[in-house]
Amino acid sequence: MRTYQVNISEEAARQLETIAKEQGVSAEDFVRRVTEEIVNQPKLAFEEVADLVLAKNQELYRRLAT
Repeated sequence: MRTYQVNISEEAARQLETIAKEQGVSAEDFVRRVTEEIVNQPKLAFEEVADLVLAKNQELYRRLAT
């Protein structure tokens, strides 16, 4: 398994942790699952994947925007 380090704002990190907790997983597991969903669909065009992620995580993005 490979490890990546990504910097995000403190506010985004707090919101990510809150959403992950609401779903019963750690923030790391949440990010891992979303990433795996994206990379396991390599045959979809970028726009289709982007639309899928945006739709699936609409609530997350709404919370991050506030």
